[in-house]
Amino acid sequence: MSNGGTRPPEDQRRELGERYRSVDGRMVRQLTEAALTWLRTNQQIVNSLNVFPVPDGDTGTNMTLTMQSAIDALGDSSEPSAGKVAKALAHGALMGARGNSGVILSQLWRGLARSIDDESMMDAEAFAHALAEARDTAYKGVVHPVEGTILTVAKDSAQAAQEALDRGATSALDILERVVEEADASVQRTPDLLPVLRDAGVVDSGGKGLFFILEGMLRFIYGLPLDRALATVQPLSALKLQDAAQSVEPGQDWEVVIDFRPSSSLDIQSFYARLEEIGTSIQVGEGDGIYRMHIHVPTHAKAEPEKYVESLGTINRVMFENLMEQMAEQPGQPGSSVFKLAPVTPGQLAVVAVAPGSGIAEVFASLGVAAIVEGGQTMNPSMKDILSAVEALPTDRVIILPNNKNIVLAAEQASGLTSKSLAVVPTTSVPQGIAALLALDPDGEIGAVSQAMGQAVGEVKTVEMTVATRSVELDGVQANEGQVIGLLNGKLAVSGDDLEAALLQVLEKAGAPNAELISLYYGAGLTAIQANKIADRVRETWPRVEVEIVRGGQPHYQFIASLE
Repeated sequence: MSNGGTRPPEDQRRELGERYRSVDGRMVRQLTEAALTWLRTNQQIVNSLNVFPVPDGDTGTNMTLTMQSAIDALGDSSEPSAGKVAKALAHGALMGARGNSGVILSQLWRGLARSIDDESMMDAEAFAHALAEARDTAYKGVVHPVEGTILTVAKDSAQAAQEALDRGATSALDILERVVEEADASVQRTPDLLPVLRDAGVVDSGGKGLFFILEGMLRFIYGLPLDRALATVQPLSALKLQDAAQSVEPGQDWEVVIDFRPSSSLDIQSFYARLEEIGTSIQVGEGDGIYRMHIHVPTHAKAEPEKYVESLGTINRVMFENLMEQMAEQPGQPGSSVFKLAPVTPGQLAVVAVAPGSGIAEVFASLGVAAIVEGGQTMNPSMKDILSAVEALPTDRVIILPNNKNIVLAAEQASGLTSKSLAVVPTTSVPQGIAALLALDPDGEIGAVSQAMGQAVGEVKTVEMTVATRSVELDGVQANEGQVIGLLNGKLAVSGDDLEAALLQVLEKAGAPNAELISLYYGAGLTAIQANKIADRVRETWPRVEVEIVRGGQPHYQFIASLE
């Protein structure tokens, strides 16, 4: 945020400086709520800053949900102590942390809370020291810190805070103004530190999210608007709205979800009655003064729920999902299909696996997984989700398979929050998770078994087929928005206009002619007939290779394939 166009007149600025010379618990809460509002307003901007042109740009969603969890931890408390409020925020952020960005954000909160401890007020000096402790805690929480990321923005912000203090800053506002200015500049420098950002033509998404958090606090103090963009469109799966998942009724084309705070007491019966005039599959959830409304509506009535809810209170978020596209084939969720999980007895090794689709969940279950956590691209589970699955098992020896690069850190953080013996095999794809399970020995020693599973991961190659969300040139491959793209072990390998041709190309690059087995897991966007037709083409191309086709049910990716 450029102070030139937003900084209040000097007399008003002096008054604000006095008001925010120190901040107490109530002010910390206000500033954090403002930060969440501004982050949510800009959530899609952060999501769009994805290096790879694939539909996993969920950093903004992960950071928003982490911040919401932090706020939720405060409940209705009006605690006046800044230190105690910070502790509650840190705990909430930790338990709700999603994805790598969310976990790092939770560590920033943890460090800040640790610094001010039980202090009732946070002045300029305490604020600067807290930002330094936040930086140090976040860096310690990452095994191999990478510069040009949210960590760098946190580091530069902390340094700017200390420099402002050294130059005579006398209020928390003085510190915040300098920090926001430096965070903005730091984000712009991230492509200079991380070549992959420069090549993709983007700045770091996590760093941008942190900037919006800090900027939201400053905008609140300045009295600037925070929620001009009331509606943001994003996949419902990114918000894990399992309870809102419904079959499509005839004529119901759109799924609408609205989070809002009523301006007065809400008459639930009248609310339901009006919604029944608009659509079907109505669900309403309440929590901490906010309501979540879910409804299916025809295309011509798509805007009606938003108009109605807007007359009742303040809308926090609106989400739309095209059900006809979503349900071209009923995708299912890991919990929507009936499958048996492996029985576990006390003392045995149990595996918790993250699965992005019901078909993949069934495969995991057949290979001995004891608990499934829904998750994957655009729907990273929180640390609490993973921890809950671990704690629910009747054994104290558990191995976690994240099966996604953006879930590994959350899984590793969970190990510090349980008394159980926990090991994380850092699988970054579904095929890696399946390969790891082939080395599972329920009666073995956890260290030896997790090591064997880790070694098995290196024996499989992963291919993923999706559609480019933007135009980019990476790894020597030019991909245009809307084209089919193929990734090989996480790197962009091919692009084209035809799914079958692109799949054959990337399988060739993966060494298909010399493979013994190619397993194709087809996603929610393909029918069984379409998938089998393409599988037959793979068999014709490499007749000596065994090819199996399995319904994966995963969103966004037409195929996930493994080569062995």
